[in-house]
Amino acid sequence: MAGLEPRVEYLESFCCPLGGLAAGRPRVLCHGAAVFVSAGSERVSVYEQEGRLLIAVYSFPAQVWHLELSAVPRLLYVLCAQKGIYCLSPDPESRSVNQDDGGDRDSEDGEDNEDGKPPCAVISVDPDACLLPDATLCTFTVVGDKLVTLAQGPAHWKVQLFECPRPGEDARPRGQVGEVELSTSSPLTGPLGEPTAPRFLPVLCCVSPAGLSALHSRAQGSGGFLLERTLFGLLFGVDASLLESPVILCGLPDGQLCCVVLKTLVTSKLSPGDPKALVKILHHLEEPVVFVGAVKTESLTEDVEDTHPDCLVALGHDGRVLAIKAGWDEAGTLVPELREYRLPGPVLCAACGGGGRVYHSTTSELCVVDLAQGGVPSGDLGDPPSLLCAAGLGVCSVVTLSVLSEVPEGGARLLALSTRGRLMTCRLQLSSEVPGPTRAAAASTGQKIKDLLSGIGTVSERVSSLRKTVDQRNKALTCLNGAMNVSCILLSSREGPRPISCTVTTAWSRPQLQDVLMATCRLENSSGLRLDRGWALCVRVLTSASASDSDVASVATTYTIPVDRLGPGDRREVTLPLGPGEDGVLHLPLTVSCALHYSLREVVGGVLAPSESSKRPSLDECRPDVLPEQDGICLPLSQHTVDMLWCLRFPGLAAPHTQAPGLLGPLCDPVDTFLGSLLGPRSEPTGPASLRAKFLPPSVATIHVSAELLRAALGDRLSGTSLGCAALQWLLAENAALDVVRARQLSSVQGVAPDGADVHLTIREVAMTDLGAAGPVQTVEIQVESSSLASMCSAHHAVIGRLQRMVVEQAARIPGPPDLRVQYLQQTHSSHETLLREVQTLRDRLCTEDEASSHATAQRLLQVHRQLRSPSLLLV
Repeated sequence: MAGLEPRVEYLESFCCPLGGLAAGRPRVLCHGAAVFVSAGSERVSVYEQEGRLLIAVYSFPAQVWHLELSAVPRLLYVLCAQKGIYCLSPDPESRSVNQDDGGDRDSEDGEDNEDGKPPCAVISVDPDACLLPDATLCTFTVVGDKLVTLAQGPAHWKVQLFECPRPGEDARPRGQVGEVELSTSSPLTGPLGEPTAPRFLPVLCCVSPAGLSALHSRAQGSGGFLLERTLFGLLFGVDASLLESPVILCGLPDGQLCCVVLKTLVTSKLSPGDPKALVKILHHLEEPVVFVGAVKTESLTEDVEDTHPDCLVALGHDGRVLAIKAGWDEAGTLVPELREYRLPGPVLCAACGGGGRVYHSTTSELCVVDLAQGGVPSGDLGDPPSLLCAAGLGVCSVVTLSVLSEVPEGGARLLALSTRGRLMTCRLQLSSEVPGPTRAAAASTGQKIKDLLSGIGTVSERVSSLRKTVDQRNKALTCLNGAMNVSCILLSSREGPRPISCTVTTAWSRPQLQDVLMATCRLENSSGLRLDRGWALCVRVLTSASASDSDVASVATTYTIPVDRLGPGDRREVTLPLGPGEDGVLHLPLTVSCALHYSLREVVGGVLAPSESSKRPSLDECRPDVLPEQDGICLPLSQHTVDMLWCLRFPGLAAPHTQAPGLLGPLCDPVDTFLGSLLGPRSEPTGPASLRAKFLPPSVATIHVSAELLRAALGDRLSGTSLGCAALQWLLAENAALDVVRARQLSSVQGVAPDGADVHLTIREVAMTDLGAAGPVQTVEIQVESSSLASMCSAHHAVIGRLQRMVVEQAARIPGPPDLRVQYLQQTHSSHETLLREVQTLRDRLCTEDEASSHATAQRLLQVHRQLRSPSLLLV
């Protein structure tokens, strides 16, 4: 076909948010010489085409979602988000006098003032103008004296029918006369059951059969179109044709195209029946419906005067096109013929023109497709749709579109609003592929210059949009490249010092009336790389439940700290509380795991959207297969076990002038402090710890380690110090008192556990005479003593854990164990097995005995445990 030459003329600029307007909310409605523009904000502007003036601006209480205009009487209906439908008369003599001063005006008025044009009034809409208050309304249409709304319910869409007020009556609707629910395949509520704002607004329009009564009905509102009677009857049934009833078409965000006969909806309250029988699903586009209209595709002969549309058209957001016409089957029966096509998406807006043309805007260009020429229809709806060849018009960034007029020769005049809030007209004129010299000579020089300037402005906007998209993608690729380099160096450094490390130290603090164990995580970047946006340090603290609370599960707490601009050689410190918990007890041991997390969704999520105004579609609109469910990369750095040896405090080691008040020991019970002050200095303490220390012997555990094994493990720590001192420094390597222990060359130290009990660590060298076959064996005895059985067990467990790791590390280095007496080892092992069997017997007896008999059993069980905690075995 001949090409279309667009000539763009900018009329007015409207205020728009940073980044441009989003498709789906702005509206442009033309009535005569007046143009009603909603740029996606709370305002509706009235622009006069003939005088090229902005004559009024109406300010509403919320964002405007939809506009409709009725002819008789001339009323403007406006739907505000989560407010309802407002009704007002746009005539100048009926405007409200509640106007704002010139200081609170949109930026679009500035240009008029500079040109000497009078300022435009900003009219605040009276709340009494709310015709139908309803926060769930998403769209509506006016059909004669009826108001049809589509509301979002908890699980269904609801089509509601109201009677509009007549001229001179109260502005409120006279009541609801019909209602029906539409099924949906996607949830309409969020995770908490609250309705979520739709990302795509539904499409609601009125279809009337061609005829005189239908023409009168259509004149009452702007949200409808006519359809040829044959196709109307095939689509909506005999009842709708005989009743000459308009039909409400609903295009839902889940892809359904439904219809409801208006007159049957009116009578649904008088004779209630099955509501589902009122709704008919025409088709499912499997993507959000963004436009529904009709075009004329059959060519007309001279003796045919019917120019009504004979093809129903529906467009989806991703480019799927549905065209329904009347056709004949093999038996000669008249049937509806459905054809599916595919256009390059996403489709932002669309409008139907003459000659079977459909105008639609994508993120890159305004296009036109001719359905009269069509394409090869798909043989079955299950087959892939054929691709339509759309012709580009060289205009970009259009978010709403309206056809003003049609030229008999085949051209058209379009009214559009760009993403930057610019209202423009686009005149499309037919041109042959090879322009003739007569036409070139007839064109004026001034018009050519004007066309060239308009084309330059359009290309400039397009280049700016594409440049912004390219810059964003380049930045995302740079971030991904840096993340890949960091991942490679961390995963390749399995042994030795890591290029990016995280160390953990602990210290006691008293921010309030309770001592709190604080952990300081130090993230250090020793590599030549840089950690930029998207990186975060994740610290996971796993609290183990105590043995007595077997029903209590372990509790894990994860802290996420963003890491921005951590360059080579930089370090970052984070202080986190470890305990005690809500029960006032510090459950040991604690596991502190540190890892680096890189968020792919934060860095590259927005770039995966189409290029139009990079923020649209938003991140939530990305296809689920683009980003993984975890949406990130997790790189483990270190794992630390915080046990009793980390948490011991040594108030007696520090000098008095260096001790901070409140850190000398655990916080005392206020009741015990008060009673002690009343009893005087000579009174004895009566707390549970004091009574336990006075009447119960301390709990003791002993471990023997081969001196040769310990020397090999300590290595350089032995320089200038004894084996016992070096072993104590090794056990307290993560404790804050390590420097004092090293300076004083201590081999025995007394500390305080988190629960206030004393813990005494003693290390000395002894010789075991009964173990070696060739003579005494030099060993190191580690003794743990405490008045609290729980504290002693926790410290004993911490010492055993360190020794086990030491034995595993030194197993391959030491040539072999010393020559030991096997018979002595067998006897010791046999005696320990006997004690273990006795422990099991005593524990079973405690479950069946009464309180009087269980006392002696508990005493014996305690004695056996003491023997087991001081074995004659040796770690070699």
